[in-house]
Amino acid sequence: MSHLEAITEQVRSHFEAVDSVRENAYKVSRELTKMSANTIRAVHRSEWDKAEEMLAQARTVVKDLVASTRPFPQIHWAGYTQDCLKEYTEAELTYALVRGKEIAGPAELGVDEAAWLNGLAEAATELRRRILDIIRHDHKDEAEKLLAIMDDVYGILVTFDFRDAITGGLRRRTDTVRAVLERTRGDVTTSLRQNALEKALARVEAHIK
Repeated sequence: MSHLEAITEQVRSHFEAVDSVRENAYKVSRELTKMSANTIRAVHRSEWDKAEEMLAQARTVVKDLVASTRPFPQIHWAGYTQDCLKEYTEAELTYALVRGKEIAGPAELGVDEAAWLNGLAEAATELRRRILDIIRHDHKDEAEKLLAIMDDVYGILVTFDFRDAITGGLRRRTDTVRAVLERTRGDVTTSLRQNALEKALARVEAHIK
């Protein structure tokens, strides 16, 4: 029995370690998700210093989270862990795309490829909100540039024709990007036509006067 007890105590110790890591990962995942959402909100408000500060904090959190969960695959690959890493990726890439900065890859962000791709897909959909905000202020050049980025991202995502078990449900998010892209293209086109019409009417009025 002493040998059996020794084995079971090892198992118990392992389970206790797993449970401790799980509890921490669950707590951290909620914090990271909130931090990522606040970063994206800051981006849409053009609060660049605030966004950069929160991203710097998030990078430290991600590094610690990945380091603690890697030895425990059942925790590292759990839905809440991968979801928060996807949300973090979305925040990083949304900031980079909007600011025209170089995009960091999975290795640079410390996330797995599936989380990175899904984060990229969601970052592309965030560009719609940015585009709608700027066309209200007649920034058509920036709107067209961001629309082109959305189109490029969709063109890349659609080439990843792998099973959802590998990509983490990327196909569904790619379909969402396509729908958002088409709606946004329509909005930008309408805005540009309206802008052109207003300018033409202004010229006519000026000529009449």
